[in-house]
Amino acid sequence: MKYLNFGGWHWYATDNAEKIDPEKGGKWMHFFSDEVFARIACERAIEEGVCDSCKCTDTAATGTATGVICFYLNADDIDGHKRVIEFMLQNNMIQKTKNGKLYNISFKFNSQTRAHEYGDDYKGKITLDQFVDLKTGEWIYK
Repeated sequence: MKYLNFGGWHWYATDNAEKIDPEKGGKWMHFFSDEVFARIACERAIEEGVCDSCKCTDTAATGTATGVICFYLNADDIDGHKRVIEFMLQNNMIQKTKNGKLYNISFKFNSQTRAHEYGDDYKGKITLDQFVDLKTGEWIYK
């Protein structure tokens, strides 16, 4: 596992991280308030082969109390989506609504980040409900 602390991020990667395509690449995200949990999750994700690249906010460097974990993969890597989503579900990294359904989080393309698509300007093209039943968390992608 490669590790780099740079620009307010803790980066983790395998030797295959360069296979993430600039146009097809993106990330599933988890927002956190516990950086220790986030760093352990990133290390585990790389060690367990969940993804080839991930990062989490270095809250000390950014001066924030909260941050984000990004699990990177190519949009057309269906097996990769399954690994990341299952990892996130197993580690309670997808919040639930008041009625117990999973929030329909989105995969964000790196090109959307480069275009500064945030908040109301951001529209997810790949969403969790395309892969799992939001009520049960069961895999539905065919």
